[in-house]
Amino acid sequence: MIELPVIPANQLQRKPDWLRVKLPVGKEYRHVRGLVDEHKLHTICESGNCPNMGECWGAGTATFMILGNICTRSCSFCAVATGRPLAVDWDEPNRVAQSVKLMQVKHCVITSVDRDDLKDGGSTIWAETVNAIRRESPGTTLETLIPDFKGNWENLERVLAVRPEVVSHNLETVRRLTREVRIQAKYDRSLDCLRRIAAAGLRTKSGIMLGFGETESDVIEAMTDLYEAGVHILTLGQYLQPTKAHHPVVEWITPDQFKYYQEVGLRMGFKYVESGPLVRSSYHAEKHLFDMQ
Repeated sequence: MIELPVIPANQLQRKPDWLRVKLPVGKEYRHVRGLVDEHKLHTICESGNCPNMGECWGAGTATFMILGNICTRSCSFCAVATGRPLAVDWDEPNRVAQSVKLMQVKHCVITSVDRDDLKDGGSTIWAETVNAIRRESPGTTLETLIPDFKGNWENLERVLAVRPEVVSHNLETVRRLTREVRIQAKYDRSLDCLRRIAAAGLRTKSGIMLGFGETESDVIEAMTDLYEAGVHILTLGQYLQPTKAHHPVVEWITPDQFKYYQEVGLRMGFKYVESGPLVRSSYHAEKHLFDMQ
Protein backbone atom coordinates (compact mmCIF):
# COMPACT_ATOMS: atom_id res chain seq x y z
CA MET A 1 0.00 0.00 0.00
CA ILE A 2 1.21 3.54 -0.67
CA GLU A 3 2.10 5.67 2.33
CA LEU A 4 0.72 9.20 2.23
CA PRO A 5 1.91 11.85 4.71
CA VAL A 6 0.18 12.93 7.88
CA ILE A 7 1.00 15.87 10.14
CA PRO A 8 3.36 14.76 12.94
CA ALA A 9 2.08 14.85 16.51
CA ASN A 10 4.56 17.58 17.49
CA GLN A 11 2.87 19.99 15.09
CA LEU A 12 -0.64 19.68 16.57
CA GLN A 13 -0.70 23.12 18.19
CA ARG A 14 -2.88 24.56 15.42
CA LYS A 15 -5.36 23.09 13.00
CA PRO A 16 -4.14 22.84 9.42
CA ASP A 17 -5.51 25.22 6.79
CA TRP A 18 -7.67 22.54 5.18
CA LEU A 19 -9.89 22.45 8.29
CA ARG A 20 -11.03 26.04 7.83
CA VAL A 21 -14.76 26.38 7.18
CA LYS A 22 -16.53 28.99 5.08
CA LEU A 23 -19.34 30.91 6.74
CA PRO A 24 -22.76 29.52 5.76
CA VAL A 25 -24.50 31.49 3.02
CA GLY A 26 -27.31 31.11 0.51
CA LYS A 27 -31.04 31.70 0.25
CA GLU A 28 -32.06 28.24 1.49
CA TYR A 29 -29.73 28.46 4.48
CA ARG A 30 -31.07 31.90 5.44
CA HIS A 31 -34.64 30.60 5.18
CA VAL A 32 -33.94 27.67 7.52
CA ARG A 33 -31.88 29.85 9.87
CA GLY A 34 -34.85 32.22 10.18
CA LEU A 35 -37.27 29.39 10.98
CA VAL A 36 -34.93 27.90 13.59
CA ASP A 37 -34.55 31.26 15.32
CA GLU A 38 -38.23 32.24 15.10
CA HIS A 39 -39.60 28.96 16.44
CA LYS A 40 -36.67 28.13 18.75
CA LEU A 41 -36.13 24.79 17.03
CA HIS A 42 -33.29 22.48 18.09
CA THR A 43 -31.01 20.61 15.72
CA ILE A 44 -27.80 18.73 16.42
CA CYS A 45 -26.35 20.59 13.40
CA GLU A 46 -26.47 23.80 15.39
CA SER A 47 -25.77 22.57 18.92
CA GLY A 48 -22.86 20.47 17.66
CA ASN A 49 -21.40 23.36 15.64
CA CYS A 50 -21.22 21.12 12.58
CA PRO A 51 -18.85 22.58 9.96
CA ASN A 52 -21.22 21.54 7.17
CA MET A 53 -24.39 23.12 8.59
CA GLY A 54 -24.71 25.76 5.88
CA GLU A 55 -24.19 23.27 3.05
CA CYS A 56 -26.62 20.72 4.52
CA TRP A 57 -29.35 23.23 5.35
CA GLY A 58 -28.97 24.65 1.87
CA ALA A 59 -29.60 21.16 0.48
CA GLY A 60 -32.68 20.67 2.68
CA THR A 61 -31.04 18.27 5.16
CA ALA A 62 -31.09 18.61 8.96
CA THR A 63 -30.20 16.35 11.90
CA PHE A 64 -32.21 16.01 15.13
CA MET A 65 -31.15 14.28 18.34
CA ILE A 66 -33.85 12.47 20.33
CA LEU A 67 -34.11 10.86 23.77
CA GLY A 68 -32.53 13.77 25.63
CA ASN A 69 -29.01 15.13 25.86
CA ILE A 70 -27.54 12.92 28.62
CA CYS A 71 -25.91 9.66 27.52
CA THR A 72 -25.46 6.49 29.56
CA ARG A 73 -22.05 5.92 27.96
CA SER A 74 -18.80 7.85 28.23
CA CYS A 75 -16.97 7.59 24.90
CA SER A 76 -13.69 9.48 25.00
CA PHE A 77 -14.38 11.37 21.76
CA CYS A 78 -17.90 12.65 22.48
CA ALA A 79 -18.91 15.98 24.02
CA VAL A 80 -22.40 14.79 25.05
CA ALA A 81 -22.82 14.73 28.85
CA THR A 82 -22.68 11.34 30.60
CA GLY A 83 -24.94 10.53 33.54
CA ARG A 84 -28.47 9.53 34.50
CA PRO A 85 -30.83 10.62 31.71
CA LEU A 86 -34.17 12.28 32.36
CA ALA A 87 -37.44 10.41 31.90
CA VAL A 88 -38.57 9.72 28.34
CA ASP A 89 -40.61 12.55 26.80
CA TRP A 90 -43.41 10.72 25.01
CA ASP A 91 -44.43 13.87 23.11
CA GLU A 92 -40.97 14.23 21.58
CA PRO A 93 -41.83 12.43 18.32
CA ASN A 94 -44.59 14.96 17.64
CA ARG A 95 -42.36 17.94 18.45
CA VAL A 96 -39.60 16.67 16.17
CA ALA A 97 -42.13 16.07 13.41
CA GLN A 98 -43.45 19.63 13.76
CA SER A 99 -39.89 20.99 13.54
CA VAL A 100 -39.24 18.99 10.37
CA LYS A 101 -42.46 20.32 8.87
CA LEU A 102 -41.74 23.95 9.80
CA MET A 103 -38.22 23.76 8.43
CA GLN A 104 -39.49 22.06 5.25
CA VAL A 105 -36.75 19.46 5.61
CA LYS A 106 -36.40 17.30 2.52
CA HIS A 107 -34.14 14.68 4.10
CA CYS A 108 -34.13 14.25 7.87
CA VAL A 109 -31.37 12.55 9.85
CA ILE A 110 -32.28 11.41 13.38
CA THR A 111 -29.73 10.41 15.98
CA SER A 112 -29.81 9.85 19.75
CA VAL A 113 -27.83 9.37 22.90
CA ASP A 114 -27.39 5.82 24.16
CA ARG A 115 -30.22 4.89 26.54
CA ASP A 116 -28.92 1.71 28.16
CA ASP A 117 -31.10 2.60 31.16
CA LEU A 118 -34.28 1.75 29.22
CA LYS A 119 -35.51 -1.79 28.64
CA ASP A 120 -36.33 -0.95 25.02
CA GLY A 121 -33.14 1.12 24.58
CA GLY A 122 -35.31 3.99 23.39
CA SER A 123 -36.44 2.05 20.32
CA THR A 124 -40.13 2.82 20.87
CA ILE A 125 -39.43 6.57 20.68
CA TRP A 126 -37.26 5.92 17.64
CA ALA A 127 -40.09 4.15 15.79
CA GLU A 128 -42.71 6.69 16.85
CA THR A 129 -40.51 9.57 15.70
CA VAL A 130 -40.15 8.05 12.23
CA ASN A 131 -43.91 7.49 12.03
CA ALA A 132 -44.71 11.00 13.26
CA ILE A 133 -42.45 12.62 10.66
CA ARG A 134 -44.04 10.55 7.93
CA ARG A 135 -47.51 11.65 9.04
CA GLU A 136 -46.59 15.34 9.07
CA SER A 137 -44.16 15.39 6.12
CA PRO A 138 -44.85 12.39 3.89
CA GLY A 139 -42.41 13.66 1.26
CA THR A 140 -39.46 13.76 3.67
CA THR A 141 -36.97 10.91 3.47
CA LEU A 142 -35.31 9.60 6.63
CA GLU A 143 -31.99 8.37 7.89
CA THR A 144 -31.75 6.92 11.40
CA LEU A 145 -28.30 7.01 13.01
CA ILE A 146 -28.91 4.45 15.72
CA PRO A 147 -27.02 3.05 18.74
CA ASP A 148 -26.20 -0.65 19.06
CA PHE A 149 -29.02 -1.20 21.62
CA LYS A 150 -26.45 -3.10 23.68
CA GLY A 151 -27.03 -6.13 21.46
CA ASN A 152 -30.72 -6.46 22.36
CA TRP A 153 -31.72 -7.10 18.78
CA GLU A 154 -35.48 -7.06 19.37
CA ASN A 155 -35.04 -3.33 19.99
CA LEU A 156 -33.18 -2.95 16.70
CA GLU A 157 -36.01 -4.80 14.95
CA ARG A 158 -38.47 -2.19 16.25
CA VAL A 159 -36.59 0.49 14.29
CA LEU A 160 -36.08 -1.65 11.20
CA ALA A 161 -39.82 -2.40 11.11
CA VAL A 162 -40.66 1.23 10.24
CA ARG A 163 -38.27 1.01 7.25
CA PRO A 164 -36.29 4.27 7.24
CA GLU A 165 -34.75 4.98 3.86
CA VAL A 166 -31.24 4.72 5.38
CA VAL A 167 -30.20 3.06 8.65
CA SER A 168 -26.80 4.07 10.00
CA HIS A 169 -24.68 2.85 12.88
CA ASN A 170 -21.17 4.25 13.27
CA LEU A 171 -18.18 2.03 13.92
CA GLU A 172 -16.39 5.27 14.97
CA THR A 173 -12.87 3.83 15.12
CA VAL A 174 -10.73 0.83 14.22
CA ARG A 175 -10.71 -2.48 16.07
CA ARG A 176 -7.41 -1.86 17.87
CA LEU A 177 -8.59 1.45 19.40
CA THR A 178 -12.22 0.58 20.16
CA ARG A 179 -11.70 -0.14 23.88
CA GLU A 180 -9.83 3.16 24.24
CA VAL A 181 -12.20 5.33 22.18
CA ARG A 182 -15.61 3.65 22.69
CA ILE A 183 -15.30 2.44 26.25
CA GLN A 184 -18.67 0.66 26.60
CA ALA A 185 -19.01 -0.39 22.97
CA LYS A 186 -17.80 -3.51 21.18
CA TYR A 187 -16.35 -3.59 17.68
CA ASP A 188 -17.90 -6.94 16.74
CA ARG A 189 -21.27 -6.00 18.24
CA SER A 190 -21.35 -2.96 15.96
CA LEU A 191 -20.56 -5.15 12.97
CA ASP A 192 -23.35 -7.55 14.00
CA CYS A 193 -25.75 -4.60 14.22
CA LEU A 194 -24.81 -3.53 10.69
CA ARG A 195 -25.17 -7.08 9.34
CA ARG A 196 -28.71 -7.22 10.69
CA ILE A 197 -29.58 -3.88 9.08
CA ALA A 198 -28.23 -5.05 5.73
CA ALA A 199 -30.04 -8.40 6.04
CA ALA A 200 -33.31 -6.48 6.43
CA GLY A 201 -32.80 -5.10 2.93
CA LEU A 202 -32.21 -1.51 4.06
CA ARG A 203 -29.57 0.94 2.91
CA THR A 204 -26.84 0.46 5.47
CA LYS A 205 -24.36 3.16 6.46
CA SER A 206 -21.45 3.56 8.86
CA GLY A 207 -18.73 6.06 9.68
CA ILE A 208 -15.20 6.15 11.05
CA MET A 209 -13.30 9.08 12.56
CA LEU A 210 -9.58 9.30 11.85
CA GLY A 211 -6.80 10.91 13.85
CA PHE A 212 -6.90 8.79 17.03
CA GLY A 213 -3.56 7.16 16.20
CA GLU A 214 -4.77 4.41 13.87
CA THR A 215 -2.49 3.09 11.13
CA GLU A 216 -3.34 2.77 7.47
CA SER A 217 -3.63 -1.01 7.85
CA ASP A 218 -6.03 -0.47 10.79
CA VAL A 219 -8.26 1.67 8.60
CA ILE A 220 -8.21 -0.76 5.66
CA GLU A 221 -9.10 -3.60 8.06
CA ALA A 222 -12.10 -1.64 9.39
CA MET A 223 -13.25 -0.73 5.89
CA THR A 224 -13.01 -4.38 4.83
CA ASP A 225 -14.98 -5.47 7.91
CA LEU A 226 -17.70 -2.93 7.14
CA TYR A 227 -17.96 -3.94 3.51
CA GLU A 228 -18.19 -7.62 4.44
CA ALA A 229 -20.93 -6.75 6.97
CA GLY A 230 -23.05 -5.42 4.09
CA VAL A 231 -22.53 -1.68 4.51
CA HIS A 232 -23.38 0.34 1.39
CA ILE A 233 -22.36 3.87 2.45
CA LEU A 234 -19.15 4.80 4.30
CA THR A 235 -18.09 8.14 5.77
CA LEU A 236 -14.56 8.99 6.87
CA GLY A 237 -13.73 12.25 8.63
CA GLN A 238 -11.18 13.95 10.87
CA TYR A 239 -11.67 13.61 14.64
CA LEU A 240 -11.69 16.97 16.43
CA GLN A 241 -11.12 17.04 20.19
CA PRO A 242 -14.14 18.71 21.89
CA THR A 243 -12.29 19.67 25.11
CA LYS A 244 -8.93 19.03 26.77
CA ALA A 245 -10.61 16.27 28.82
CA HIS A 246 -11.36 14.23 25.69
CA HIS A 247 -9.17 11.93 23.62
CA PRO A 248 -6.38 13.99 22.01
CA VAL A 249 -5.96 14.39 18.28
CA VAL A 250 -2.91 12.28 17.48
CA GLU A 251 -2.75 13.13 13.75
CA TRP A 252 -4.22 15.58 11.27
CA ILE A 253 -5.02 13.37 8.32
CA THR A 254 -4.29 15.08 5.00
CA PRO A 255 -6.85 15.54 2.21
CA ASP A 256 -4.69 13.29 0.00
CA GLN A 257 -4.91 10.48 2.54
CA PHE A 258 -8.70 10.86 2.73
CA LYS A 259 -8.84 10.77 -1.07
CA TYR A 260 -6.80 7.57 -1.03
CA TYR A 261 -9.21 5.92 1.42
CA GLN A 262 -12.13 6.97 -0.78
CA GLU A 263 -10.54 5.33 -3.79
CA VAL A 264 -9.83 2.15 -1.79
CA GLY A 265 -13.44 2.05 -0.55
CA LEU A 266 -14.92 2.45 -4.01
CA ARG A 267 -12.66 -0.32 -5.34
CA MET A 268 -13.88 -2.55 -2.50
CA GLY A 269 -17.43 -2.06 -3.71
CA PHE A 270 -19.06 0.52 -1.41
CA LYS A 271 -21.86 2.38 -3.22
CA TYR A 272 -20.79 5.72 -1.74
CA VAL A 273 -17.69 6.82 0.17
CA GLU A 274 -17.65 10.32 1.65
CA SER A 275 -14.07 10.91 2.79
CA GLY A 276 -12.52 14.20 3.83
CA PRO A 277 -11.33 16.22 6.83
CA LEU A 278 -14.70 17.92 7.38
CA VAL A 279 -16.92 14.93 6.57
CA ARG A 280 -19.40 14.03 9.32
CA SER A 281 -21.94 11.20 9.55
CA SER A 282 -24.74 13.13 7.87
CA TYR A 283 -22.58 14.84 5.23
CA HIS A 284 -24.29 14.65 1.82
CA ALA A 285 -26.88 12.38 3.45
CA GLU A 286 -29.49 13.42 0.90
CA LYS A 287 -27.32 11.94 -1.87
CA HIS A 288 -27.29 8.45 -0.39
CA LEU A 289 -30.84 7.53 -1.45
CA PHE A 290 -29.79 5.27 -4.29
CA ASP A 291 -31.90 2.51 -5.82
CA MET A 292 -31.38 -0.76 -3.92
CA GLN A 293 -32.58 -2.87 -6.81
